[in-house]
Amino acid sequence: MTVLPAAFGQHLSRDRRRSAHTVRAYEATAVRLIAFLSEHWGEAIDGPALGKVSAADLRAYLALRRGQGLGNSSAARELSAIRTFLKWSGGDDASPRIKGPRVKKGVPRPISPADAVALAEEVADDAAEPWIGARDWAVLMLLYGAGLRIGEAVGLTGAVLPLGETMAVTGKRDKTRIVPLLPQVRDAIDAYVDAAPWPLARSEALFRGAKGGPLSAGVVRKSVQAARTRLGLADRTTPHALRHSFATHLLGRGADLRQLQELLGHASLSSTQIYTAVDAAHLLDVYRNAHPRA
Repeated sequence: MTVLPAAFGQHLSRDRRRSAHTVRAYEATAVRLIAFLSEHWGEAIDGPALGKVSAADLRAYLALRRGQGLGNSSAARELSAIRTFLKWSGGDDASPRIKGPRVKKGVPRPISPADAVALAEEVADDAAEPWIGARDWAVLMLLYGAGLRIGEAVGLTGAVLPLGETMAVTGKRDKTRIVPLLPQVRDAIDAYVDAAPWPLARSEALFRGAKGGPLSAGVVRKSVQAARTRLGLADRTTPHALRHSFATHLLGRGADLRQLQELLGHASLSSTQIYTAVDAAHLLDVYRNAHPRA
């Protein structure tokens, strides 16, 4: 039963260059679907059997998953994974047409520049050692000052050194983009490099954990969570919120959507257009808080 999902995962990783997180999630969905169909039909499921899957079968599967507490967004992602799996196993016509749940698109909420800096300072000040504080400050400055994803920041290697005015960043699906580095961001990284007790070879991780291994994104998230609690900031103040803030503040200062798309490494303009809604939401907040008639 696990042969097909494992082969599917290899295809996603090798041929589609999907992230490890996506591969795990899609494989897990394939395993669940096969287990469901085996019980639903009372027979073993192989490649040819998957070609018989109907829209009614998929509705029954989704109904089961919804009964297990799956929300609209998660159900939509699950259906997307199933479509990909069925097309991989049987071709473009193998996935029955079924309407997915309607998902309300959320608008990311930026945090203010003052809160972004206060958060980074709090994380750095609470570090166990000065070099770890310099590391955390540099990582968070990359998120807020250059718009990197947390995974992109911790995935940097010593090959980016010595720093210049720009940096090559490898993002989702191994796509590389060039991002400009503000002097403050360069200074933060240089300070970390000077303080780091580990040799930073070109082929090894730039940002290191306390024991010298590659820094985990989870360590950064945990530090940010603790810092925002101490500062009384909202739960939405996450490492990714710093990237949202970078995008929103650039847009508010007149950045073009196409330029912003390139800086963020979005595959499509539609992913970037959400920030127009963010900026409008921010203006509405200002209006409500400041206008005497609001």
